[in-house]
Amino acid sequence: MRRKEREITEKSEIFDVLARCDTVRIGMQGERFPYVVPVSFGMEVVDEKAVVYFHCAKEGRKLDLLRAHPDVCVEGDVFIRTEKTAHGITARYESVIGFGRCGFLEDEGEIKRALQLLNDHYGYPDYALENCKALSHVLVGKIVLEEITGKRNLP
Repeated sequence: MRRKEREITEKSEIFDVLARCDTVRIGMQGERFPYVVPVSFGMEVVDEKAVVYFHCAKEGRKLDLLRAHPDVCVEGDVFIRTEKTAHGITARYESVIGFGRCGFLEDEGEIKRALQLLNDHYGYPDYALENCKALSHVLVGKIVLEEITGKRNLP
C-alpha cells in the first residue's frame, strides 16, 4: 500500500468496515475482460477470516463465471464525503479489499443461516425466511476471504 498512513492494520477494524458496507462488489475472471458485480451480502467472522454470503439466481453470467473460475476479489467501501483541504479536494472513506474463493451452499440449514445473516445486515433480523416466496429460486454463495486489507481517509 503506497499510503501507509491510511492502512488499517487491525483485523477487527477491517471487519468492522466490511460490516458497515451497504454493498460489496465481486470481481471475477470474465470471458475476455474482468467482470465486476455489486451484491447484497451478509457476513460473519470465522477463525479470524471474514466470510461473505450473497444470493443470486440459479442461472446467469455471474454464476457461469464463478463456477468456471471461483477465485475472486471482493471490494467494499463506506463513502463519507468529499471536502476541500489545503492540498485540494479529497474523498473521506473507508474501504476493504479481500481475496478468496467462491462456492455455493447446498445444505438447507447453512442456506437459511446465510440468508438470515443477510437479513440481519440490512436491518430485518425478525423477518421469517418462510415469508420469502422466491426462496426456492435462490442460490447462496459463500466467499471465505483468505486475505483482506483495509484503508481509510478520515478527517
